[in-house]
Amino acid sequence: MVFASITFLFLFLPGVLALHFLLPTRARNVLLLVASLLFYAWGEVWYVLLMVGSIAANTLFGVLVARPRGERFRRIALICAVVVNLGLLATFKYANFLVDTLNALASGSGLAIYLAPVHLPIGISFFTFHAISYVVDVYRGQAEPQKDPFKVALYISLFPQLIAGPIIRYRDIAGQLVRRTTTMDDFAQGVRQFIVGLGKKVLIANVVARTADAIFAIPQGELTSGLAWLGVSCYTVQIFFDFSGYSDMALGLGRMFGFHFLPNFNYPYISSSIREFWRRWHISLSNWFRDYVYISLGGNRCPPARVYLNLVVVFFLCGLWHGANWTFVIWGLYHGCFLAAERAGLEKKLALVWSPIRHVYALVVVMAGWALFRSASLPHALTLLSAMAGFAPGEGVRYHVSLYLTWEVGLALTVGVIGSAPVAPAIWQWLSRRVARRAGSARVLVEAGLAAAGVVALVLMLVACVTWLAAGTYNPFIYFRF
Repeated sequence: MVFASITFLFLFLPGVLALHFLLPTRARNVLLLVASLLFYAWGEVWYVLLMVGSIAANTLFGVLVARPRGERFRRIALICAVVVNLGLLATFKYANFLVDTLNALASGSGLAIYLAPVHLPIGISFFTFHAISYVVDVYRGQAEPQKDPFKVALYISLFPQLIAGPIIRYRDIAGQLVRRTTTMDDFAQGVRQFIVGLGKKVLIANVVARTADAIFAIPQGELTSGLAWLGVSCYTVQIFFDFSGYSDMALGLGRMFGFHFLPNFNYPYISSSIREFWRRWHISLSNWFRDYVYISLGGNRCPPARVYLNLVVVFFLCGLWHGANWTFVIWGLYHGCFLAAERAGLEKKLALVWSPIRHVYALVVVMAGWALFRSASLPHALTLLSAMAGFAPGEGVRYHVSLYLTWEVGLALTVGVIGSAPVAPAIWQWLSRRVARRAGSARVLVEAGLAAAGVVALVLMLVACVTWLAAGTYNPFIYFRF
């Protein structure tokens, strides 16, 4: 079940919301837990048992690593928790990748390992990272161990963030699991954020996704520079509006039920460096790797060469987390190398350069990275990058830009580019300042008019999304595969 579906919008969500506000407060956690398990089981009927087993194991690990026990015992329990969680992730996500890599290395020896395709349970990367952060936070004394397995289960399985994040820290919502309230303002803000996220996903990401997929499927020998740039530009817009839209929907849903999650995106495409980009892109994942991997490796407290190595290692793991494919690994190393270079002095030199040039640098680096990220193989990625650099093998006869750049795609790209920058908040602040200068009834009328216009815009956006979804059009979520 996905947020951008008729089933979720008109059956699951209204039913859960109605029961949530009809039931007494003490029963709401039980309702959300049952609803979350049902939500997961909708697409993973039997693998919900895998998640339940993970919840049970990590509830026990949280108790074992608590402070009153001896340090040696606690450390062993922590190691066991990390090994079990990463072992679970490795088994289902990387087993086939590892076997394929070993078979490729041993291709001339006549030896081969056969392993049937292993199913990748939806959201396993996210609920595994939630579990690890819970146990590590308890071990570090940053969170109290939760002896009630139902509260741990709700934290890990809460359906707004279960499938594709954002990665929520247990210590950030521990109090909300016990006591929370939902005001009318909170609920209204949650609805607004959900509809905006739905619009980003359905009206922008889905539109450009069809063009991106079509261009990435063109035979490599037929690719032109224009097609390569159009395909990568569409994917650049798609992945941002797909995932930030999902995150907005998750944050909005959480708010409807009384949970307050931290933002996951902050206009990453306006960055002037790769370091700034990772402070703005998928913030919850960046912070997770910083707090649980980078700091554990020594962070900034090491000699410079070790710090650069730490950055590369962290982003190697970040790339591998995204998928069992060498394109993801190279993408992670690529970003790690740029971060190390910026820390070594490149960022100081960039600070002396005209701001628009810094922005172009960051955007080109990010887009070249997305070409790696989206490509099916390294040869495909190299062909695409060569075409972007002007060395395209195609002649543009059979495949050309006009076949793919329709008015609908052009409009979605334009809105996407504008929406990737904080243009709307700036306009709203400007309007607010103008309204604030008015006095008396004129100010009240203008404020009421703006509020009504906002409601109408949201209603129209929701109707457009539902119409699109009812037509059964292209509607994948990129981060489901991770």
